[in-house]
Amino acid sequence: MSNPVIKQTFPVLEMTCAACAVSVESILKDTQGVKTATVNYANQSALVEFNPQLASPADLQKALRAIGYDLVIETEDPQAIQEEAQQKHYQEIKSRTLWSTMLTLPVFVIGMFFMNMPYGNYISMVLSAPVVFYFGRSFFVHAYKQARHGKANMDTLVALSTGIAFIFSLFNTFFPEFWHAKGIHPHVYYEAAAVVITFISLGKLLEEKAKSNTSSAIKNLMGLQPKTVRAIVDGVEMELPISQVKVGYILVVRPGEKIAVDGVVTSGQSYVDESMITGEPIPVEKTSGEKVFAGTINQKGSFEFEAQKVGADTLLAQIIKMVQEAQGSKAPVQKLVDKIAGIFVPIVIGISLLTFITWMIVGGDDAFTHALLTSITVLVIACPCALGLATPTAIMVGVGKGAENNILIKDAESLELAHKVTAVILDKTGTITEGKPTVIDLIWENETSENKQILFAMEALSEHPLAEAVVNRLKQDGVAGMPIDQFESITARGIKALAGGATYYIGNKKLMEENRISLSELLKNKANQLQEEVKTVIYFAKAEQVVAVIAIADKIKSSSHAAIQTLQQKGIAVYMLTGDNQQTAQAVAHQLGLNDFKAEVMPSDKSDFVKELQAKGYVVAMVGDGINDSQALAQADVSIAMGRGSDIAMDVAKMTLITSDLQSIPKALNLSTKTVMGIRQNLFWAFIYNVIGIPLAAGILFPYNGFLLDPMIAGAAMALSSVSVVSNSLRLKFAKI
Repeated sequence: MSNPVIKQTFPVLEMTCAACAVSVESILKDTQGVKTATVNYANQSALVEFNPQLASPADLQKALRAIGYDLVIETEDPQAIQEEAQQKHYQEIKSRTLWSTMLTLPVFVIGMFFMNMPYGNYISMVLSAPVVFYFGRSFFVHAYKQARHGKANMDTLVALSTGIAFIFSLFNTFFPEFWHAKGIHPHVYYEAAAVVITFISLGKLLEEKAKSNTSSAIKNLMGLQPKTVRAIVDGVEMELPISQVKVGYILVVRPGEKIAVDGVVTSGQSYVDESMITGEPIPVEKTSGEKVFAGTINQKGSFEFEAQKVGADTLLAQIIKMVQEAQGSKAPVQKLVDKIAGIFVPIVIGISLLTFITWMIVGGDDAFTHALLTSITVLVIACPCALGLATPTAIMVGVGKGAENNILIKDAESLELAHKVTAVILDKTGTITEGKPTVIDLIWENETSENKQILFAMEALSEHPLAEAVVNRLKQDGVAGMPIDQFESITARGIKALAGGATYYIGNKKLMEENRISLSELLKNKANQLQEEVKTVIYFAKAEQVVAVIAIADKIKSSSHAAIQTLQQKGIAVYMLTGDNQQTAQAVAHQLGLNDFKAEVMPSDKSDFVKELQAKGYVVAMVGDGINDSQALAQADVSIAMGRGSDIAMDVAKMTLITSDLQSIPKALNLSTKTVMGIRQNLFWAFIYNVIGIPLAAGILFPYNGFLLDPMIAGAAMALSSVSVVSNSLRLKFAKI
């Protein structure tokens, strides 16, 4: 018999860089009983597939704690613990960066402009010590934990360069005569050590801010489920906590309430907003025998239903689980800087050791002096300052530029990846269309102010979801209602009223036929034409004659066609997905010049389609606005939410368009291209400095002209490297997207 394997998502604490995610992943994979593990640095989670007979969550936690990370396992609400830890971590970094900056500023001024100031070295030493060893202690702790497992990352380089720079400066402060005796002026590196810690802390702060601001989409999805329900137990209506609801219970739903679990209506009638599942804007009529789903919202009527699926079995719970898995299963995009740091750190340490050995062999009388000085200068000059600033500064400017253009970017990953997008999936309702029913056409056979007033009054009394669209249209035309003598709602047909001695009807074709109401040739042709265009047609009749035909549809946004054309011109494949029927989808696709579309799709179908495209090698961007899109948004490489959509979509998505204008999508992709170009240019400036500086620091020119790099020039070059990176990033502010 095969061993049972379960898949579970755990929040991970203490990850500080993308390289940490790789370490966590490799440790989890090496733990006995674990089949696979995927760690997502962006949302600080691990999706682990393991055999509970061989490994418990506590075992996984123990394995991670051994290398300085943690796993949240023992709580009902792990997301809340993770959020709290992230907020605490963010506040710690903020405080650390603030204090480091205040203490570093005088050290930097002394080191750059007042080198020969009396007691300057002692003042610098006292001010930089807490910056390096207290506010910068996390770099040393993480470097030590990485080293124990034979790994190196950015923290290793920061800890090595700052630690050695400080200790070397300490030696030069208290024993300057050691160097004086050898004819060398001792220099201190306090400002270099303090500036590195401060700059890298600033980079971490920018990164943490982006992460700590992303609220939990899962938490909001769970919030869709009411905490208590009204159930009929032994013929008595009582309030129960949702956890006590069992299959077979009869639950009562009143107007405006959320439905707690999945079930079937037993009595009553209403309309239910199911847009969270289908994405379609028109509420669905519910009568006896109809299915209802957890998280959907009841409109104006009341009904009772029998609970069929509760707890983890409901459709909402399944969506929550799939969103969690999709968020956790995406392989973390390795930050280019961290990738390079993994190679760069051992290379720098190797060059430093090689420099020391070479000078000891060929250095002559001053072999040890030069070996020590040059090997330490190599480590200090290979300062990761510009390297650490390359990505965050470009990202910060890119995010700001996006905000100016109504594009809110939540994390660097999406901004770095968006320029690679080769397929865009658009949800229809609320993304391509306005997302609400609107009167497109109102054709009168007999247009009188009395008829208009009665139409207004009847629709104002109606509970039908489309009635509001007609009322809004008539309000725009300045129409007001008039008194109605009698009013009657006819299930699945429409409404009937008595006013001024005449009988009026509003409803579908069946209502007209059943009451033998005649239709003129003009209105008949018009109604047929509107139905071919996939518009909902409503008839308004007085006595035995139809006096008006009303066409209602979800209007296509004015920007949709142009935005789709722009994307297609860029060579990007554009797909439309909708929960609507085939005919409606085809009509909308035809108007937009789209060949690729899928109709009648459920939330899981959308994420499956994203996976299908990803399997074909596409880099997929998903654009949606509803809860029903959240699964696909979490699965996509780049997720974009429409700002006027649901909070869930905005939480899951990594980008949000504040405007409903789809032209912002090509703009977001252009912004990504320019930002990535900026990051690459920044990395070039950061590296060109190291490529030139490290050999000079190692003393490569000494055999030819006796030149050894002056630490002051190294300090200035380091500052120039950082300035050039920041300046290059700021150029993006003025770029056109």
